[in-house]
Amino acid sequence: MLVSLVVIVPFLLLSAAGIVMIGGETSRFTRAKAATYPVGLAFLGAIGVLTLVSSQSPITIRFYDPASVTSFIIPIGFYVDRLSAVMMTLITGVSIIIYCYSTRYMYQDGHARRYLALICLTDFVLICMVSSGNLMMLFLFWQILSYLLYLLAHNHVHPATLTGAFKTFTLLRVADTAFLAGIVLAYQLYGTLEFQELFARAAATPLTISILPGMDVSAATAVTLLLFIGAMGKSAQFPLHLWLPGSLFAPTPVHALLHAGIINAGGFLINRLAPLFGMSSTTLHVAFVIGTLTAVLGATMMLAQNDIKKTLGFSTIGQMGYMIMECGLGAFSLAVFHLIAHGLFKATVFLNCGNIIHKARQEPHFPHVDHAAEQAGFSRLAWSTGFVTTLFIPLLILLVTHGVLRIPLLESQGTVIILFFIWITSSQAILTLIRLRAVASWKVSAIMLLTLLFIVFVYLFAVESFTAFLYPNPEEVASYFRSADLPDWLFDLIVVMAALMTVLGWTYLHMRAHGRAVRIPAWIEGLRIRLYTVFLNRIYADELYQLINSMAAQLIHRLDKLERGWSR
Repeated sequence: MLVSLVVIVPFLLLSAAGIVMIGGETSRFTRAKAATYPVGLAFLGAIGVLTLVSSQSPITIRFYDPASVTSFIIPIGFYVDRLSAVMMTLITGVSIIIYCYSTRYMYQDGHARRYLALICLTDFVLICMVSSGNLMMLFLFWQILSYLLYLLAHNHVHPATLTGAFKTFTLLRVADTAFLAGIVLAYQLYGTLEFQELFARAAATPLTISILPGMDVSAATAVTLLLFIGAMGKSAQFPLHLWLPGSLFAPTPVHALLHAGIINAGGFLINRLAPLFGMSSTTLHVAFVIGTLTAVLGATMMLAQNDIKKTLGFSTIGQMGYMIMECGLGAFSLAVFHLIAHGLFKATVFLNCGNIIHKARQEPHFPHVDHAAEQAGFSRLAWSTGFVTTLFIPLLILLVTHGVLRIPLLESQGTVIILFFIWITSSQAILTLIRLRAVASWKVSAIMLLTLLFIVFVYLFAVESFTAFLYPNPEEVASYFRSADLPDWLFDLIVVMAALMTVLGWTYLHMRAHGRAVRIPAWIEGLRIRLYTVFLNRIYADELYQLINSMAAQLIHRLDKLERGWSR
Protein backbone atom coordinates (compact mmCIF):
# COMPACT_ATOMS: atom_id res chain seq x y z
CA MET A 1 0.00 0.00 0.00
CA LEU A 2 2.87 2.35 0.81
CA VAL A 3 4.38 1.83 -2.64
CA SER A 4 1.03 2.61 -4.27
CA LEU A 5 0.55 5.84 -2.30
CA VAL A 6 4.04 7.13 -3.12
CA VAL A 7 3.32 6.79 -6.85
CA ILE A 8 -0.33 7.88 -6.69
CA VAL A 9 0.28 11.24 -4.94
CA PRO A 10 2.28 12.85 -7.79
CA PHE A 11 0.07 11.15 -10.39
CA LEU A 12 -3.03 12.79 -8.88
CA LEU A 13 -1.45 16.24 -9.21
CA LEU A 14 -0.44 15.54 -12.80
CA SER A 15 -3.96 14.35 -13.59
CA ALA A 16 -5.36 17.56 -12.10
CA ALA A 17 -3.29 19.57 -14.57
CA GLY A 18 -4.66 17.41 -17.39
CA ILE A 19 -8.25 17.90 -16.26
CA VAL A 20 -7.81 21.67 -16.34
CA MET A 21 -6.19 21.79 -19.78
CA ILE A 22 -8.13 19.17 -21.75
CA GLY A 23 -11.44 20.53 -23.01
CA GLY A 24 -13.08 23.65 -24.41
CA GLU A 25 -13.48 27.13 -22.93
CA THR A 26 -17.16 26.68 -22.14
CA SER A 27 -16.52 24.07 -19.46
CA ARG A 28 -13.23 25.41 -18.11
CA PHE A 29 -14.66 26.58 -14.78
CA THR A 30 -16.40 23.23 -14.25
CA ARG A 31 -13.16 21.39 -14.98
CA ALA A 32 -11.23 23.75 -12.72
CA LYS A 33 -13.54 22.85 -9.84
CA ALA A 34 -13.36 19.15 -10.74
CA ALA A 35 -9.55 19.28 -10.54
CA THR A 36 -9.90 20.24 -6.89
CA TYR A 37 -10.73 16.64 -6.03
CA PRO A 38 -7.47 15.01 -7.20
CA VAL A 39 -5.50 17.81 -5.50
CA GLY A 40 -7.40 17.14 -2.26
CA LEU A 41 -6.89 13.38 -2.65
CA ALA A 42 -3.16 14.03 -3.08
CA PHE A 43 -3.15 15.77 0.30
CA LEU A 44 -4.93 12.81 1.91
CA GLY A 45 -2.48 10.47 0.21
CA ALA A 46 0.47 12.47 1.56
CA ILE A 47 -0.97 12.18 5.07
CA GLY A 48 -1.22 8.43 4.53
CA VAL A 49 2.40 8.26 3.38
CA LEU A 50 3.50 10.25 6.43
CA THR A 51 1.58 7.92 8.75
CA LEU A 52 2.95 4.77 7.18
CA VAL A 53 6.55 5.98 6.92
CA SER A 54 6.46 7.11 10.55
CA SER A 55 5.57 3.61 11.68
CA GLN A 56 7.72 1.73 9.15
CA SER A 57 11.09 2.09 7.48
CA PRO A 58 11.72 4.38 4.47
CA ILE A 59 10.58 3.10 1.10
CA THR A 60 12.74 2.90 -2.03
CA ILE A 61 11.26 2.49 -5.52
CA ARG A 62 13.49 2.26 -8.59
CA PHE A 63 12.45 2.17 -12.23
CA TYR A 64 16.07 1.86 -13.34
CA ASP A 65 19.21 -0.14 -12.68
CA PRO A 66 21.67 1.91 -10.56
CA ALA A 67 24.61 0.02 -12.08
CA SER A 68 23.57 0.90 -15.64
CA VAL A 69 24.68 3.95 -17.59
CA THR A 70 21.03 4.56 -18.51
CA SER A 71 20.41 5.56 -14.91
CA PHE A 72 21.72 9.01 -15.88
CA ILE A 73 19.20 9.29 -18.72
CA ILE A 74 16.02 8.20 -16.93
CA PRO A 75 16.90 8.03 -13.22
CA ILE A 76 13.26 7.86 -12.09
CA GLY A 77 12.89 6.44 -8.61
CA PHE A 78 11.53 7.38 -5.22
CA TYR A 79 13.07 7.46 -1.77
CA VAL A 80 10.55 8.47 0.87
CA ASP A 81 11.61 8.81 4.48
CA ARG A 82 10.18 10.99 7.24
CA LEU A 83 11.70 14.15 5.77
CA SER A 84 10.18 13.50 2.34
CA ALA A 85 6.80 12.57 3.85
CA VAL A 86 6.72 15.78 5.92
CA MET A 87 7.52 17.89 2.87
CA MET A 88 4.93 16.06 0.75
CA THR A 89 2.27 16.78 3.38
CA LEU A 90 3.26 20.45 3.61
CA ILE A 91 3.28 20.96 -0.17
CA THR A 92 -0.04 19.24 -0.86
CA GLY A 93 -1.71 20.85 2.16
CA VAL A 94 -0.73 24.36 1.07
CA SER A 95 -1.49 23.55 -2.57
CA ILE A 96 -5.11 22.57 -2.00
CA ILE A 97 -5.76 25.93 -0.31
CA ILE A 98 -3.93 27.88 -3.02
CA TYR A 99 -5.67 26.01 -5.83
CA CYS A 100 -9.16 26.52 -4.40
CA TYR A 101 -8.39 30.20 -3.87
CA SER A 102 -7.04 30.53 -7.43
CA THR A 103 -10.14 29.13 -9.11
CA ARG A 104 -12.07 32.21 -8.01
CA TYR A 105 -9.17 34.66 -7.97
CA MET A 106 -8.25 34.03 -11.64
CA TYR A 107 -11.78 33.41 -12.93
CA GLN A 108 -11.87 36.46 -15.25
CA ASP A 109 -8.32 36.05 -16.50
CA GLY A 110 -8.10 35.04 -20.14
CA HIS A 111 -5.31 32.55 -19.44
CA ALA A 112 -6.76 31.05 -16.27
CA ARG A 113 -6.56 27.49 -17.66
CA ARG A 114 -2.85 27.78 -18.29
CA TYR A 115 -2.32 29.32 -14.87
CA LEU A 116 -4.22 26.61 -12.96
CA ALA A 117 -2.52 23.86 -14.93
CA LEU A 118 0.89 25.35 -14.10
CA ILE A 119 -0.03 25.43 -10.41
CA CYS A 120 -0.86 21.70 -10.50
CA LEU A 121 2.23 20.93 -12.58
CA THR A 122 4.42 22.83 -10.13
CA ASP A 123 2.96 20.82 -7.26
CA PHE A 124 3.71 17.63 -9.20
CA VAL A 125 7.32 18.71 -9.75
CA LEU A 126 7.75 19.65 -6.08
CA ILE A 127 6.43 16.28 -4.91
CA CYS A 128 8.72 14.42 -7.31
CA MET A 129 11.67 16.54 -6.19
CA VAL A 130 11.26 15.95 -2.46
CA SER A 131 10.70 12.23 -3.00
CA SER A 132 13.54 11.75 -5.50
CA GLY A 133 15.41 8.47 -5.19
CA ASN A 134 18.79 9.86 -6.23
CA LEU A 135 20.67 13.10 -6.67
CA MET A 136 20.30 13.15 -10.45
CA MET A 137 16.51 12.87 -10.35
CA LEU A 138 16.41 15.58 -7.70
CA PHE A 139 18.46 17.85 -9.98
CA LEU A 140 16.24 17.17 -13.01
CA PHE A 141 13.09 18.21 -11.18
CA TRP A 142 15.05 21.07 -9.59
CA GLN A 143 15.74 22.29 -13.13
CA ILE A 144 12.13 21.89 -14.24
CA LEU A 145 11.11 23.95 -11.22
CA SER A 146 13.44 26.75 -12.34
CA TYR A 147 11.76 26.85 -15.76
CA LEU A 148 8.31 26.81 -14.19
CA LEU A 149 9.20 29.87 -12.12
CA TYR A 150 9.66 31.75 -15.39
CA LEU A 151 6.26 30.59 -16.68
CA LEU A 152 4.48 31.28 -13.38
CA ALA A 153 5.15 35.00 -13.81
CA HIS A 154 2.03 34.63 -16.02
CA ASN A 155 1.60 38.14 -17.47
CA HIS A 156 4.63 38.29 -19.76
CA VAL A 157 3.21 41.17 -21.83
CA HIS A 158 3.88 43.41 -18.82
CA PRO A 159 7.47 44.72 -19.16
CA ALA A 160 8.27 44.65 -15.43
CA THR A 161 6.90 41.10 -15.13
CA LEU A 162 8.98 39.94 -18.09
CA THR A 163 12.10 41.60 -16.67
CA GLY A 164 11.58 39.94 -13.30
CA ALA A 165 10.98 36.55 -14.91
CA PHE A 166 14.16 36.86 -16.96
CA LYS A 167 16.14 37.88 -13.88
CA THR A 168 14.78 34.84 -12.04
CA PHE A 169 15.74 32.58 -14.92
CA THR A 170 19.26 34.07 -15.17
CA LEU A 171 20.20 33.99 -11.50
CA LEU A 172 18.87 30.48 -10.99
CA ARG A 173 20.95 29.31 -13.96
CA VAL A 174 24.08 30.53 -12.16
CA ALA A 175 23.20 28.62 -8.99
CA ASP A 176 22.08 25.51 -10.88
CA THR A 177 25.37 25.39 -12.78
CA ALA A 178 27.23 25.10 -9.48
CA PHE A 179 24.69 22.48 -8.35
CA LEU A 180 25.38 20.40 -11.47
CA ALA A 181 29.13 20.76 -10.98
CA GLY A 182 28.72 19.41 -7.45
CA ILE A 183 26.80 16.40 -8.74
CA VAL A 184 29.47 15.65 -11.36
CA LEU A 185 32.22 15.97 -8.75
CA ALA A 186 30.34 13.74 -6.31
CA TYR A 187 29.95 11.01 -8.94
CA GLN A 188 33.58 11.29 -9.99
CA LEU A 189 34.79 10.94 -6.41
CA TYR A 190 32.33 8.40 -5.01
CA GLY A 191 30.98 6.63 -8.10
CA THR A 192 27.29 6.85 -7.13
CA LEU A 193 24.44 9.30 -6.80
CA GLU A 194 22.19 7.07 -4.69
CA PHE A 195 21.66 8.92 -1.42
CA GLN A 196 22.40 6.23 1.16
CA GLU A 197 25.25 4.70 -0.81
CA LEU A 198 26.75 8.15 -1.41
CA PHE A 199 26.70 8.93 2.32
CA ALA A 200 28.23 5.55 3.18
CA ARG A 201 31.08 5.88 0.67
CA ALA A 202 31.85 9.47 1.66
CA ALA A 203 32.05 8.46 5.33
CA ALA A 204 34.08 5.30 4.65
CA THR A 205 36.69 6.86 2.35
CA PRO A 206 37.64 10.45 3.28
CA LEU A 207 39.24 12.01 0.21
CA THR A 208 41.06 15.24 -0.53
CA ILE A 209 41.33 17.12 -3.80
CA SER A 210 43.86 19.73 -4.90
CA ILE A 211 42.37 23.04 -6.02
CA LEU A 212 45.67 24.85 -6.48
CA PRO A 213 49.26 23.75 -5.94
CA GLY A 214 49.67 23.41 -2.19
CA MET A 215 45.96 23.97 -1.51
CA ASP A 216 44.05 20.81 -0.68
CA VAL A 217 40.48 20.56 0.57
CA SER A 218 38.41 17.60 1.61
CA ALA A 219 36.20 16.08 -1.07
CA ALA A 220 33.13 16.52 1.13
CA THR A 221 33.85 20.25 1.45
CA ALA A 222 34.30 20.72 -2.29
CA VAL A 223 31.11 18.83 -3.14
CA THR A 224 28.93 20.43 -0.47
CA LEU A 225 30.12 23.96 -1.25
CA LEU A 226 29.00 23.54 -4.86
CA LEU A 227 25.70 22.01 -3.79
CA PHE A 228 25.23 24.81 -1.26
CA ILE A 229 25.46 27.41 -4.04
CA GLY A 230 22.54 25.63 -5.70
CA ALA A 231 20.60 25.85 -2.44
CA MET A 232 21.48 29.55 -2.16
CA GLY A 233 19.82 30.25 -5.50
CA LYS A 234 16.47 28.59 -4.80
CA SER A 235 16.27 29.94 -1.25
CA ALA A 236 17.19 33.51 -2.29
CA GLN A 237 20.35 33.87 -0.22
CA PHE A 238 22.52 36.97 -0.55
CA PRO A 239 23.86 37.82 -3.13
CA LEU A 240 21.58 35.54 -5.23
CA HIS A 241 18.43 36.98 -3.66
CA LEU A 242 17.63 39.50 -6.41
CA TRP A 243 15.27 37.22 -8.31
CA LEU A 244 12.70 37.06 -5.51
CA PRO A 245 11.82 40.81 -5.29
CA GLY A 246 11.80 40.91 -9.10
CA SER A 247 9.12 38.22 -9.26
CA LEU A 248 6.56 40.13 -7.21
CA PHE A 249 4.47 41.09 -10.25
CA ALA A 250 3.13 37.53 -10.56
CA PRO A 251 -0.42 36.77 -9.33
CA THR A 252 -0.76 36.72 -5.55
CA PRO A 253 -1.53 32.96 -5.28
CA VAL A 254 1.74 32.27 -7.12
CA HIS A 255 3.58 34.04 -4.33
CA ALA A 256 1.68 32.04 -1.75
CA LEU A 257 2.99 28.85 -3.41
CA LEU A 258 6.44 30.34 -4.00
CA HIS A 259 6.99 31.58 -0.47
CA ALA A 260 5.36 28.56 1.18
CA GLY A 261 6.85 25.77 -0.92
CA ILE A 262 9.25 26.53 -3.74
CA ILE A 263 11.65 28.73 -1.83
CA ASN A 264 12.02 26.03 0.84
CA ALA A 265 13.87 23.87 -1.71
CA GLY A 266 17.26 25.05 -0.46
CA GLY A 267 16.54 24.01 3.10
CA PHE A 268 15.19 20.67 1.92
CA LEU A 269 18.31 20.02 -0.20
CA ILE A 270 20.63 20.60 2.75
CA ASN A 271 18.52 18.37 4.98
CA ARG A 272 18.31 15.65 2.35
CA LEU A 273 22.13 15.69 2.13
CA ALA A 274 22.62 16.31 5.87
CA PRO A 275 25.01 13.35 6.36
CA LEU A 276 27.22 14.75 3.58
CA PHE A 277 27.06 18.34 4.85
CA GLY A 278 27.78 17.07 8.35
CA MET A 279 31.19 15.87 7.14
CA SER A 280 32.33 19.43 6.32
CA SER A 281 32.67 22.00 9.08
CA THR A 282 33.86 24.51 6.48
CA THR A 283 30.64 24.32 4.47
CA LEU A 284 28.51 24.59 7.59
CA HIS A 285 30.45 27.69 8.68
CA VAL A 286 29.98 29.23 5.23
CA ALA A 287 26.26 28.45 5.45
CA PHE A 288 26.12 30.10 8.87
CA VAL A 289 27.79 33.30 7.58
CA ILE A 290 25.65 33.49 4.42
CA GLY A 291 22.46 32.74 6.34
CA THR A 292 23.19 35.31 9.04
CA LEU A 293 24.05 38.00 6.48
CA THR A 294 20.89 37.23 4.49
CA ALA A 295 18.74 37.28 7.63
CA VAL A 296 20.06 40.68 8.71
CA LEU A 297 19.87 42.28 5.25
CA GLY A 298 16.48 40.76 4.44
CA ALA A 299 14.90 41.87 7.70
CA THR A 300 16.43 45.36 7.45
CA MET A 301 15.32 45.90 3.86
CA MET A 302 11.87 44.62 4.80
CA LEU A 303 11.48 47.36 7.41
CA ALA A 304 12.34 50.08 4.89
CA GLN A 305 9.87 49.06 2.14
CA ASN A 306 6.61 50.92 1.48
CA ASP A 307 4.88 48.23 -0.60
CA ILE A 308 3.10 45.31 1.09
CA LYS A 309 4.29 42.66 -1.39
CA LYS A 310 7.88 43.90 -1.26
CA THR A 311 7.69 43.88 2.52
CA LEU A 312 6.51 40.27 2.53
CA GLY A 313 9.09 39.34 -0.09
CA PHE A 314 12.03 40.66 1.91
CA SER A 315 10.53 39.13 5.03
CA THR A 316 10.77 35.76 3.28
CA ILE A 317 14.39 36.44 2.34
CA GLY A 318 15.17 37.16 5.98
CA GLN A 319 13.39 34.03 7.18
CA MET A 320 15.19 31.89 4.62
CA GLY A 321 18.40 33.39 5.95
CA TYR A 322 17.44 32.20 9.44
CA MET A 323 16.71 28.76 8.02
CA ILE A 324 20.11 28.49 6.30
CA MET A 325 21.79 29.86 9.44
CA GLU A 326 20.18 27.07 11.46
CA CYS A 327 21.52 24.55 8.96
CA GLY A 328 24.95 26.12 9.36
CA LEU A 329 24.71 25.50 13.11
CA GLY A 330 23.92 21.83 12.54
CA ALA A 331 20.31 22.29 13.68
CA PHE A 332 18.87 20.64 10.57
CA SER A 333 15.60 19.59 12.18
CA LEU A 334 15.06 23.10 13.51
CA ALA A 335 15.49 24.43 9.97
CA VAL A 336 12.76 22.08 8.71
CA PHE A 337 10.49 23.06 11.62
CA HIS A 338 11.17 26.71 10.76
CA LEU A 339 10.38 26.32 7.06
CA ILE A 340 7.11 24.51 7.83
CA ALA A 341 5.96 27.22 10.26
CA HIS A 342 7.06 29.99 7.90
CA GLY A 343 5.45 28.30 4.89
CA LEU A 344 2.05 27.99 6.54
CA PHE A 345 2.21 31.55 7.83
CA LYS A 346 3.42 33.17 4.61
CA ALA A 347 0.90 31.30 2.43
CA THR A 348 -2.03 32.71 4.39
CA VAL A 349 -0.52 36.20 4.50
CA PHE A 350 0.02 36.33 0.74
CA LEU A 351 -3.47 35.04 0.01
CA ASN A 352 -4.87 37.79 2.21
CA CYS A 353 -2.63 40.64 1.04
CA GLY A 354 -4.69 40.96 -2.16
CA ASN A 355 -7.73 41.74 -0.04
CA ILE A 356 -5.73 44.32 1.90
CA ILE A 357 -4.55 46.00 -1.31
CA HIS A 358 -8.11 46.05 -2.69
CA LYS A 359 -9.50 47.53 0.52
CA ALA A 360 -6.73 50.14 0.68
CA ARG A 361 -7.59 51.27 -2.85
CA GLN A 362 -11.24 51.66 -1.89
CA GLU A 363 -10.46 53.46 1.38
CA PRO A 364 -7.32 55.67 1.27
CA HIS A 365 -7.22 55.96 5.05
CA PHE A 366 -7.19 52.21 5.63
CA PRO A 367 -5.96 50.93 8.04
CA HIS A 368 -7.44 53.36 10.51
CA VAL A 369 -5.21 54.56 13.32
CA ASP A 370 -6.58 55.24 16.77
CA HIS A 371 -4.68 58.42 17.58
CA ALA A 372 -6.27 58.57 21.02
CA ALA A 373 -4.64 55.28 21.92
CA GLU A 374 -1.32 56.54 20.59
CA GLN A 375 -1.42 59.34 23.14
CA ALA A 376 -1.89 56.97 26.10
CA GLY A 377 0.52 57.29 28.98
CA PHE A 378 3.79 55.49 29.51
CA SER A 379 3.41 52.48 31.81
CA ARG A 380 6.60 51.86 33.80
CA LEU A 381 5.20 48.63 35.29
CA ALA A 382 4.38 47.15 31.87
CA TRP A 383 7.74 48.21 30.44
CA SER A 384 9.69 46.90 33.44
CA THR A 385 7.88 43.56 33.38
CA GLY A 386 8.52 43.12 29.68
CA PHE A 387 12.17 44.10 30.05
CA VAL A 388 12.89 41.82 33.00
CA THR A 389 10.95 38.76 31.83
CA THR A 390 12.04 38.79 28.22
CA LEU A 391 15.46 40.37 28.26
CA PHE A 392 17.26 40.21 31.57
CA ILE A 393 16.21 36.88 33.11
CA PRO A 394 16.51 34.67 29.99
CA LEU A 395 19.77 36.36 29.01
CA LEU A 396 21.19 35.80 32.49
CA ILE A 397 20.21 32.13 32.47
CA LEU A 398 21.64 31.63 28.99
CA LEU A 399 24.99 33.31 29.64
CA VAL A 400 25.49 31.79 33.09
CA THR A 401 24.62 28.29 31.87
CA HIS A 402 26.88 28.45 28.84
CA GLY A 403 29.70 30.67 30.02
CA VAL A 404 30.14 30.46 33.80
CA LEU A 405 28.76 27.06 34.76
CA ARG A 406 30.06 25.45 31.53
CA ILE A 407 27.04 23.16 31.28
CA PRO A 408 27.38 21.68 27.78
CA LEU A 409 23.68 22.03 26.94
CA LEU A 410 23.54 18.68 25.13
CA GLU A 411 27.14 19.33 24.04
CA SER A 412 26.14 21.64 21.23
CA GLN A 413 26.24 25.30 20.40
CA GLY A 414 23.18 24.62 18.27
CA THR A 415 21.12 24.02 21.40
CA VAL A 416 22.26 27.35 22.79
CA ILE A 417 21.15 28.98 19.55
CA ILE A 418 17.77 27.28 19.86
CA LEU A 419 17.36 28.74 23.36
CA PHE A 420 18.61 32.08 22.11
CA PHE A 421 16.11 32.01 19.23
CA ILE A 422 13.30 31.24 21.70
CA TRP A 423 14.38 34.19 23.80
CA ILE A 424 14.38 36.58 20.82
CA THR A 425 10.97 35.34 19.69
CA SER A 426 9.40 35.65 23.12
CA SER A 427 10.87 39.12 23.71
CA GLN A 428 9.53 40.30 20.35
CA ALA A 429 6.04 38.96 21.07
CA ILE A 430 5.90 40.22 24.64
CA LEU A 431 7.23 43.72 24.13
CA THR A 432 4.69 44.12 21.33
CA LEU A 433 1.97 43.62 23.97
CA ILE A 434 2.94 46.96 25.49
CA ARG A 435 0.81 48.47 22.73
CA LEU A 436 -2.24 47.30 24.75
CA ARG A 437 -2.32 50.67 26.49
CA ALA A 438 -6.06 50.60 27.19
CA VAL A 439 -5.59 47.64 29.54
CA ALA A 440 -4.48 48.14 33.13
CA SER A 441 -0.75 47.73 33.65
CA TRP A 442 -0.96 44.69 35.92
CA LYS A 443 -3.08 42.87 33.34
CA VAL A 444 -0.53 43.60 30.63
CA SER A 445 2.22 42.33 32.92
CA ALA A 446 0.31 39.11 33.61
CA ILE A 447 -0.23 38.57 29.88
CA MET A 448 3.50 39.06 29.32
CA LEU A 449 4.42 36.41 31.86
CA LEU A 450 1.93 33.91 30.44
CA THR A 451 3.13 34.60 26.92
CA LEU A 452 6.75 33.98 27.95
CA LEU A 453 5.89 30.63 29.52
CA PHE A 454 3.71 29.61 26.57
CA ILE A 455 6.30 30.41 23.89
CA VAL A 456 9.26 28.89 25.74
CA PHE A 457 7.62 25.60 26.68
CA VAL A 458 5.67 25.09 23.46
CA TYR A 459 8.70 25.92 21.34
CA LEU A 460 10.99 23.65 23.35
CA PHE A 461 8.48 20.80 23.25
CA ALA A 462 7.86 21.22 19.52
CA VAL A 463 11.56 21.42 18.61
CA GLU A 464 12.56 18.46 20.78
CA SER A 465 9.66 16.32 19.53
CA PHE A 466 10.23 17.20 15.90
CA THR A 467 13.97 16.55 16.19
CA ALA A 468 13.30 13.11 17.68
CA PHE A 469 10.80 12.41 14.89
CA LEU A 470 12.94 13.56 11.98
CA TYR A 471 16.30 12.26 13.24
CA PRO A 472 15.57 9.40 15.67
CA ASN A 473 19.28 8.70 16.24
CA PRO A 474 20.59 11.12 18.94
CA GLU A 475 24.19 10.39 17.96
CA GLU A 476 23.51 11.63 14.44
CA VAL A 477 22.06 14.89 15.76
CA ALA A 478 25.01 15.36 18.14
CA SER A 479 27.50 14.76 15.31
CA TYR A 480 25.92 17.52 13.23
CA PHE A 481 26.16 19.94 16.14
CA ARG A 482 29.80 19.04 16.77
CA SER A 483 30.68 19.51 13.11
CA ALA A 484 29.11 22.97 13.11
CA ASP A 485 30.79 24.17 16.32
CA LEU A 486 32.39 27.61 16.14
CA PRO A 487 35.37 28.71 18.22
CA ASP A 488 34.14 29.40 21.75
CA TRP A 489 35.29 33.03 21.80
CA LEU A 490 33.58 33.76 18.48
CA PHE A 491 30.38 32.03 19.49
CA ASP A 492 30.21 33.88 22.83
CA LEU A 493 30.93 37.19 21.08
CA ILE A 494 28.09 36.60 18.60
CA VAL A 495 25.63 35.76 21.37
CA VAL A 496 26.61 38.76 23.52
CA MET A 497 26.56 41.24 20.63
CA ALA A 498 23.22 39.99 19.33
CA ALA A 499 21.75 40.13 22.83
CA LEU A 500 23.06 43.66 23.39
CA MET A 501 21.69 44.88 20.06
CA THR A 502 18.31 43.31 20.85
CA VAL A 503 18.11 44.96 24.27
CA LEU A 504 19.15 48.39 22.98
CA GLY A 505 16.92 48.14 19.91
CA TRP A 506 13.79 47.20 21.81
CA THR A 507 14.47 49.84 24.47
CA TYR A 508 14.89 52.54 21.83
CA LEU A 509 11.78 51.54 19.88
CA HIS A 510 9.60 51.31 22.97
CA MET A 511 10.75 54.65 24.37
CA ARG A 512 10.17 56.40 21.04
CA ALA A 513 6.74 54.77 20.63
CA HIS A 514 5.64 56.30 23.92
CA GLY A 515 7.05 59.74 23.25
CA ARG A 516 10.01 59.43 25.61
CA ALA A 517 13.12 61.45 24.87
CA VAL A 518 16.08 59.37 23.72
CA ARG A 519 19.43 61.13 23.44
CA ILE A 520 21.30 60.02 20.33
CA PRO A 521 24.50 61.63 18.98
CA ALA A 522 23.98 63.64 15.81
CA TRP A 523 26.36 61.49 13.78
CA ILE A 524 24.36 58.35 14.63
CA GLU A 525 21.10 60.04 13.60
CA GLY A 526 22.69 61.11 10.30
CA LEU A 527 24.00 57.60 9.72
CA ARG A 528 20.55 56.16 10.43
CA ILE A 529 19.00 58.36 7.75
CA ARG A 530 21.65 57.40 5.20
CA LEU A 531 21.25 53.71 5.99
CA TYR A 532 17.49 54.03 5.65
CA THR A 533 17.96 55.40 2.13
CA VAL A 534 20.33 52.56 1.28
CA PHE A 535 17.97 49.85 2.52
CA LEU A 536 14.93 51.55 0.99
CA ASN A 537 16.72 51.16 -2.35
CA ARG A 538 17.55 47.53 -1.49
CA ILE A 539 21.29 48.30 -1.04
CA TYR A 540 21.30 49.23 -4.75
CA ALA A 541 21.73 45.58 -5.67
CA ASP A 542 19.38 45.89 -8.64
CA GLU A 543 21.43 48.75 -10.06
CA LEU A 544 24.60 46.72 -9.60
CA TYR A 545 22.93 43.78 -11.35
CA GLN A 546 22.06 46.02 -14.31
CA LEU A 547 25.62 47.38 -14.41
CA ILE A 548 27.08 43.87 -14.47
CA ASN A 549 24.65 42.88 -17.23
CA SER A 550 25.62 45.94 -19.27
CA MET A 551 29.35 45.32 -18.83
CA ALA A 552 28.94 41.64 -19.74
CA ALA A 553 26.94 42.56 -22.87
CA GLN A 554 29.61 45.07 -23.95
CA LEU A 555 32.37 42.52 -23.39
CA ILE A 556 30.53 39.86 -25.39
CA HIS A 557 29.87 42.38 -28.17
CA ARG A 558 33.56 43.30 -28.37
CA LEU A 559 34.65 39.67 -28.41
CA ASP A 560 32.15 38.99 -31.15
CA LYS A 561 33.55 41.85 -33.25
CA LEU A 562 37.10 40.60 -32.75
CA GLU A 563 36.03 37.10 -33.75
CA ARG A 564 34.49 38.46 -36.95
CA GLY A 565 37.59 40.53 -37.67
CA TRP A 566 35.96 43.90 -37.17
CA SER A 567 38.29 46.56 -35.85
CA ARG A 568 35.56 48.78 -34.48
